[in-house]
Amino acid sequence: MKYGLSLALLLAIQSLTAQTDAEMLDRIHKTALTQGHCYQWLDDLSNKVGARLSGSEGAAKGVKYTQEQLNQLGLDKVYLQEVMVPKWERGEKEVAYLNLGKKRLDLSICALGMSVATPKNGLEAQVIEVKSLDELKALGADKVKGKIIFFNRPMDPEQIETFRAYGGCVDQRSSGAREAGKLGAVGVIVRSMNLRLDDLPHTGMTNYGDTPENQRIPAAAVSTLDANALSDALKTNPNATLFFRQTCVNKGEVLSYNVIGEITGTEFPNQIMVVGGHLDSWDLGDGSHDDGAGCVQSMEVLELFKKIGYKPKHTIRAVLFMNEENGVKGGLQYEAEVQRKGEQHVFALESDAGGFAPRGFSFEIDDANFGQVGLWKPLFEPYLIHLFRKGHSGVDIGPLKSPKIVKAGLQPDSQRYFDHHHAANDTFDAVNKRELELGAAAMTSLIYLFDKYGIL
Repeated sequence: MKYGLSLALLLAIQSLTAQTDAEMLDRIHKTALTQGHCYQWLDDLSNKVGARLSGSEGAAKGVKYTQEQLNQLGLDKVYLQEVMVPKWERGEKEVAYLNLGKKRLDLSICALGMSVATPKNGLEAQVIEVKSLDELKALGADKVKGKIIFFNRPMDPEQIETFRAYGGCVDQRSSGAREAGKLGAVGVIVRSMNLRLDDLPHTGMTNYGDTPENQRIPAAAVSTLDANALSDALKTNPNATLFFRQTCVNKGEVLSYNVIGEITGTEFPNQIMVVGGHLDSWDLGDGSHDDGAGCVQSMEVLELFKKIGYKPKHTIRAVLFMNEENGVKGGLQYEAEVQRKGEQHVFALESDAGGFAPRGFSFEIDDANFGQVGLWKPLFEPYLIHLFRKGHSGVDIGPLKSPKIVKAGLQPDSQRYFDHHHAANDTFDAVNKRELELGAAAMTSLIYLFDKYGIL
């Protein structure tokens, strides 16, 4: 009988706790939807600051603006963390066309991030279309030398998870110039990483690895519509030459900053829970989805805790990382400082998949803590957040190596993300206010639960 009473008491306590947590999540969501500032912050970051490519004036303005906004929240600490970042500039608008003798096919292109320039007067050579790095390598140096390589493998439209489609073809962009250069190619054109057919070229970083600077070849992305047109034209004009010109330049490294704000924990001030996004963006749009959204949502987590009067047990730290797009220097520097200071991180959450409606979270997590997360799933289902799975968390929090840490990534609906990713239409008008706020509320809710129950 005594055991029965204890079990009944335990069940009553669990029921009361679940009710209390549900009420807290309800309060978080209502506050985010009625009193939050993340949408206004994003408006300012996108339309007053603009593009924030690492090392640029825009990036410096982004640092200043977000630091000022964090200072207005009444946090326990707001500070900048120095980080050296690359300063790459695009230069003049790029030009490209396929020379068909008496006529030409104009192409919409943009230089890939960190690419070298073409010669001053441009570059023209016969173009060879391939679908993969393996197909390139199978051609061999004899067929590749002196040519421009056109990588034309689309994102797989059959993949429901669009990040899988992206991962299935992004090696062309990241490694294409390096591998083609090894075989003697003089340039590379890459189909944009985009599921939609449009006229917008999508940039992104190309990685030369340890290729000497004087052996690096220029690389550009071409829009999906023009990739199709180029492919069709080459079928009937296999010996046509392609001309392109770009004037980008890498000016070495310059000083920039991670922007950090935190609320000190009441019980475990030396155990840190991080929430963050990356403040830098590419230069074609204003970086609203990638990743202004993640930055303002992370700031909103701190604001929501302040507004509802929640005093976290652990130190909650928002980190706006610099240089995720072309080097991850901010994430690497942050971890270096963690090690230098001997800080203990127990949880990290990143938002870097756009400001669309939240659908759940992916976790880098052990089985015990994943079991705990599973118990919280019913709390999120009223908000149509049901995806809880193991998987990638985030690039910037990836370097964190604390002995006992759970990492998570916000998973918004991704079907429209790659329409905007790294392109000129990644702009504020593409972000829905309510979806952005719901994402911030979901992040705050997850951090609240981890803060309350801790890491197992």
